[in-house]
Amino acid sequence: MGGFEEAEIDRLPIDLLSHIFVLVTSFKDLAKASVVCKEWKQAVEQSMAWRERLSFTGWKMDDQSTARLVLHAYNLKELDISRSRWGCQITDVGLYQISSAKCVGNLTSISVWGMPGITDKGIVPLISRTTSLQHLNIGGTFVTDESLFAIAESCPHLKTIVLWSCRHVTETGLSVLVNKCRKLESINVWGTRVPAGCFIRLLTISPALKIKPQGQLLDVGRVSMWPIV
Repeated sequence: MGGFEEAEIDRLPIDLLSHIFVLVTSFKDLAKASVVCKEWKQAVEQSMAWRERLSFTGWKMDDQSTARLVLHAYNLKELDISRSRWGCQITDVGLYQISSAKCVGNLTSISVWGMPGITDKGIVPLISRTTSLQHLNIGGTFVTDESLFAIAESCPHLKTIVLWSCRHVTETGLSVLVNKCRKLESINVWGTRVPAGCFIRLLTISPALKIKPQGQLLDVGRVSMWPIV
């Protein structure tokens, strides 16, 4: 009898293998594939480098595993590590590790919605390198004005920001943000503790700014600038 016959998939070039792994959405499956052999590990890493979007929503990811994948995603444009019932539990430690990734400067969208382990310590170092950022969701985190100041300085192209239930941001931080981010189109301040009069003052800085929820403006007796749906 002959020796062990090589499997057909093992004959595939690494470039073709990596294209196959791009189609795999399960990070657990990718992790298992990467330990099969040296060639598969290289193909998995190469597949990560080609991805423009990563979403960890619904996956049980920690700081180390999340950062390890992002560090290999050189062409990444959109990063979603929002919390779900059984999902990612990243903290400031993970964000700090991600902040050194090569892709950070090219990110146009970041969401860390609902992550209670995230504060200014994680957001500030990450945001300081996201010069291409257009959409940011930090709702449900424990950020303060310190993060808003960093966003104002580093994100000149920002168009939308969600501050849902960010109870530690103040009118000072919002004013600096709107003053510096002149392309800002929409800001969600639901659940914040900012006084209602602040929103009128923000509109004097940027009259076209959409402040959500719309009821915030109605509370101070001003007609909303967009239809209530």
